[in-house]
Amino acid sequence: MTVLLCLHFTIWDAVSYGFLMKESGVMIDISLNKIKKNYGFNDVLTDINFDVYTNDKIALVGLNGSGKSTILKLIYGIENPNSGNISIRNNISIGYLSQNYENKDILVKNMLYENFKDVLKLEYEIKKIESKMQTQENDYKLITKYCNLLEKLNDIGGYKVKEKISKTVDTFKLEKLLEKNFNILSGGEKKLVLLANIMINNPDVILLDEPTNYLDINTLEWLENYLINYKGSLVIVSHDRYFLDKVTNKTILIENGTNYIFHGNYSYYLKENENRIINEFEKYKDQQKQIEEMKKTIKKLREWGQLGNNERFFKRAKCIEHRLEKIELINKPKVKNNIPITFNDNKRTGNDVLKINNLNLVIEDKILLDNVNFELTYGTRTCILGSNGSGKSTLIKYIINNYNNSKSTDNIKIGTNVKIGYIEQEIKFKNEDIRVYDEARKYFNGEEYLLRSSLFKFMFYGDDIYKKLNKLSGGERVRLLLFCLIQQEINFLILDEPTNHIDTETKEVLEDALIDFKGTILFVSHDRYFINKIATSILEIKDKKIHNHIGNYDDYKNYYK
Repeated sequence: MTVLLCLHFTIWDAVSYGFLMKESGVMIDISLNKIKKNYGFNDVLTDINFDVYTNDKIALVGLNGSGKSTILKLIYGIENPNSGNISIRNNISIGYLSQNYENKDILVKNMLYENFKDVLKLEYEIKKIESKMQTQENDYKLITKYCNLLEKLNDIGGYKVKEKISKTVDTFKLEKLLEKNFNILSGGEKKLVLLANIMINNPDVILLDEPTNYLDINTLEWLENYLINYKGSLVIVSHDRYFLDKVTNKTILIENGTNYIFHGNYSYYLKENENRIINEFEKYKDQQKQIEEMKKTIKKLREWGQLGNNERFFKRAKCIEHRLEKIELINKPKVKNNIPITFNDNKRTGNDVLKINNLNLVIEDKILLDNVNFELTYGTRTCILGSNGSGKSTLIKYIINNYNNSKSTDNIKIGTNVKIGYIEQEIKFKNEDIRVYDEARKYFNGEEYLLRSSLFKFMFYGDDIYKKLNKLSGGERVRLLLFCLIQQEINFLILDEPTNHIDTETKEVLEDALIDFKGTILFVSHDRYFINKIATSILEIKDKKIHNHIGNYDDYKNYYK
């Protein structure tokens, strides 16, 4: 739904309205000034300051829990800051797509029409009067009321509603969903309907919280093009780095309750933020060195004052002490945790790792794959691509089941010395009631202090090792499973959507591990940034056949240009 916001937290006068103008004449749509937000004793945001200019396309990035989604809720007015001001330009409309949404027992077409309740109410009144006019043709008051209602309907754009809905349905390809109940739609279909519901009124500013979740690659690329060409401002929270690279032109990092602004897309931010951290670390080291020198000087002056019983030395020491107290301390910048991941690869496979011959895959009378053939050789990193329902995960499960049952068939041959490690979409451990430490101990050979130290390197700090498995987040599950796989002589990794439900930091940990892995990798993913970094070849499922492409995702896309 689109909401019209006129004034938000501050009342503007002529002076403050002038503040909305950049030198170039571009308007500020939204301004956040010294925003602080806490929940109880937990300070989430302590000093947030940035502006959203007209046609800005902004990515909000940062660790999970840093406050990105909270900022969107504050802008939209769902929550209020504890202090600071959020100013919103007069007469602009804002649309908001939440990461979490409620199911609705409503037809999709009725959901779209809900945006025009005033129009529907007027049309109902007009039809009632039309019915009366058939028997009261000469009632002047009735005719006057009828004309007034028609004029009002025209003023609020009532005659364009069907055109708007039709255009939205065409744009978002919702024709087949209109008569379906929203509750029964897939995750991707629900996301599209919710987006259409926001976009139908072309809001001036759109707030998007994880808009790419559940969308397949074709839909993602369509959405990218739509948002790139959208005539309005965007503020986006997303873990899809490829998507952010394509759509956004400004990146705002939320870190330790404050923000840093980078005038470029995600890849630009990565480089510039690394430079920022290096520069800040140098400044931090210089300041620490200066502080130490001042402390040493203070100590010497006091010693000389005591030896010579000279008050002048004490005064000079006191003067330096005052200067020391006034120094604005530079916080030590947070450096990225690099997990030293090395898979044990004592037993490498032969050159032939997997061969699929004349394979047919049929599920409930539906043919997914028809007489397909492909092979994987040692050291290749292959991504399986295809639309939702094309059989990607089914193919992977077929390979895993054959491996677990220790049987090669005429259709599937697993090479010699192959040991498979499997990371599935929804990671579940055999016993979810045990602790992280207990699961890790099953696979780790060594002293307890070495196990604790190894888990620490995988970001399981302090009491984290005593967490029960059923309490772990998606990122924690991936890190723990990686730890367990590393202890084994895995030489063939099979991954089904490994980056789903994990934060960007864990994605980068996983990417670094896979790049250094010496064995063979077969994986399914919709994460194009991840595919670009990992894949050396693509297996595309299309029209029940498999087509082989050399290279990563960008190479695959260039093939079709």
